[in-house]
Amino acid sequence: MFSSRGDRWPPRVVVVGAGIGGLTTGALLAHCGYSVLVLDQAIVPGGCASTFKRRGFTFDVGATQVAGLEAGGIHRRIFSELEIDLPEATPCDPACAVYLPGEAEPISVWRNPQRWQAERQRQFPGSEPFWQLLTELFRYSWAFQSRNPVLPPRNIWDLWQLTKAVRADTLLTLPHTFSTVGDALRANRLADNQRLRAFLDLQLKLYSQVDAESTALLYAATALGVSQHPHGLFHLKGSMQALSDRLVEALKRDGGRLLMRHTVEQIQVEAGKATGVIIRNQKTGKVWTQPADQVIANVTVQNLMSLLNEQAPQGYQHRVSKLPPASGAFVIYLGVDRAVIPPNCPPHLQFLYDYDGPIGENNSLFVSVSQPGDGRAPEGQATLIASSFTDPQLWWHCADYEALKRQYTEEAISRLSQFFHLTEATIVHQEAATPLTFAHYTARAQGVVGGIGQRVPTFGPFGFATRTPIRHLWLVGDSTHPGEGTAGVSYSALTAVRQIEAAS
Repeated sequence: MFSSRGDRWPPRVVVVGAGIGGLTTGALLAHCGYSVLVLDQAIVPGGCASTFKRRGFTFDVGATQVAGLEAGGIHRRIFSELEIDLPEATPCDPACAVYLPGEAEPISVWRNPQRWQAERQRQFPGSEPFWQLLTELFRYSWAFQSRNPVLPPRNIWDLWQLTKAVRADTLLTLPHTFSTVGDALRANRLADNQRLRAFLDLQLKLYSQVDAESTALLYAATALGVSQHPHGLFHLKGSMQALSDRLVEALKRDGGRLLMRHTVEQIQVEAGKATGVIIRNQKTGKVWTQPADQVIANVTVQNLMSLLNEQAPQGYQHRVSKLPPASGAFVIYLGVDRAVIPPNCPPHLQFLYDYDGPIGENNSLFVSVSQPGDGRAPEGQATLIASSFTDPQLWWHCADYEALKRQYTEEAISRLSQFFHLTEATIVHQEAATPLTFAHYTARAQGVVGGIGQRVPTFGPFGFATRTPIRHLWLVGDSTHPGEGTAGVSYSALTAVRQIEAAS
């Protein structure tokens, strides 16, 4: 704690963005004695892991499941450091039930490793050597990650943390550093297995933002392995908002401040160092400059370029401009009678409707279903949230936005009705969100979701670092290693805090 060091004036920190990454960074630094101000343009904190309420239903905006609550998991570690309780949650088992075209029986991703092994051997005969490779890579990578390496390293301290985390088994992953899942499928003579490829495409698109052919193998091993015990994915009681609510409580308890409906219009830079931000109060229109000793940007890397404008280093700006286009999401939120939900329905499902169609654009849906007593719906009712990846440009440049939104909504309900017993009488509430909706409420550039695609040139050791080229300016969130998801953004927050503390 800074107070115990006798510092008269604690360092001032401004956090831009109250998503999980920003709130985690702010809460940890406030707990360490920093003077912390967190700012966000939205009405409620949480970013893409926040919620909204309609007619007694509570809908998760984007993220609907969380990893890292298990012993040793990132959220448990952070909440323990902050001395706050974890939100109540239940493990998802199966983590997901995946339905391929024309099939009535799902591929169930069980939490029990032996049960999942038996399932995949039954579903994909002859594929076990491929899965064993992923299992081994996950074991080595997870052990490495648990030792808190800094990836990618940007100075001597970062490199030292990385070096300390390396063990002999870590070196076994090196031959696969430049491999993709597609390479591993070909090496195991599985490249033409349509069902396996479709399953992997569906699962990996959720985590890596790209398909199996393009996803870095080492990243995929972690993304596909984290669902099994002793790890797992969890369904929070109440809503995903439970995460941000507890972080806000810790932030305020330790003297930090949170201002919603405040837009950061610019990050100020002098002599290559971040010195403060320019803020606009959305209610009053008042604009002022807030000095800072450290600035944390919990924004997309594209938004960071806008906040820096001409102050962005040319090389950094060039790298961002060369990133492949990111995905948006079309999401439909339904409040329904619980009678429409089939018995023993798992909380998360994936559907692919046509092998020849894209992963997205309503040809595939990721569906989250509320559970009885989880606080998301009135008694006798439930929430259904169905999302599909979509090209943001389709929505920003369409001739008739409302007509396109109506078309996507009707197609999604038609698809969902093949599994759920949806009728006009059983749908109590419905609304939809598009990339324009996400841009409006989260301020993410073009309304993109899910972070940077985890291809070989942009994952882990080759990704964007929390330490930016501008001194005292830090990037956290789903643009940084290890990619999207609340666990990933929380890890980036912890990394930034360790880096700031080491330099203090």
